Amino acid sequence: MGFKVNPNIKVVTRNDLCFCGSGKIYNECHKHIDKRLLEYRRRGYLVPGRKILKSKTDIEGIKESAKINISVLDYVADNIREGMSTEDINRLVHEKTLEMGGIPAPLNYEGFPKSVCTSVNAQVCHGIPSKTCILKEGDIINVDCSTIYNGYFSDSSRMFCIGNVSDENRRLVEVAKKAVYVGLEQVKPWNFLGDMGQAINDFVKSNGYSVVEEIGGHGIGLAFHEEPFVSYVTKKGTDMLMVPGMIFTIEPMVNMGRANVFMDDNNGWTVYTEDKLPSAQWELQVLVTEDGHEIISY
Repeated sequence: MGFKVNPNIKVVTRNDLCFCGSGKIYNECHKHIDKRLLEYRRRGYLVPGRKILKSKTDIEGIKESAKINISVLDYVADNIREGMSTEDINRLVHEKTLEMGGIPAPLNYEGFPKSVCTSVNAQVCHGIPSKTCILKEGDIINVDCSTIYNGYFSDSSRMFCIGNVSDENRRLVEVAKKAVYVGLEQVKPWNFLGDMGQAINDFVKSNGYSVVEEIGGHGIGLAFHEEPFVSYVTKKGTDMLMVPGMIFTIEPMVNMGRANVFMDDNNGWTVYTEDKLPSAQWELQVLVTEDGHEIISY
């Protein structure tokens, strides 16, 4: 049985310049990747469409955005302290991003009112900065920073421990960070997103914690949130095939207690643990390369 040609995709012949912008002819560049993708598709696997795979120009632009994203989080790390409000953090992020020529991606995104997400203790994600939320000794907080620069998007987050944090909370923060890197080991071409998902989930569960199921990572670069959705409760050998040129986030939300969460009905954004126990999350933005991966933002 023949395969129909998608009319929305320009057919590239073997001696045309490759669509990825490498400057090489298609036969010497992406032809072998497309052939392998076709083989996986015929076997019933989920493979990324061409629009998911970033060109050389796109990757360079996303990396420039990420430089700002990383610098802003470094700036937060240098200034965050007990006694400041989460609105103070929002101001730091907003001003530093603009100073460096970027735009805070969260601001006004689907109605989100601030330039950064600040999630404290039992807040899992999408915490809205507030003048009344004052950081106190023993708090753990996730600062989730996203940046637009010249139309390209970057996204990462870090956890911060305020003052003397309990051993219990500090261990949660450390395990959440290690979980990201356990997953990162599985990020290589021709592995599956499910390989990463299972590695993360197995590691988190082995440490007595749980991973939030409803919220995950996402493709990013040309838009804030792109395909694929990145789950951390999937199984090895399932979900989308990882292919050179894919860029997505790794950001498992690790709960001290059960995985159950709920959204604040009053603001429609902030997600909390149902059992009111703490949650922790670190986020990386990663590029799948020809021989492994490259961290874009952290």
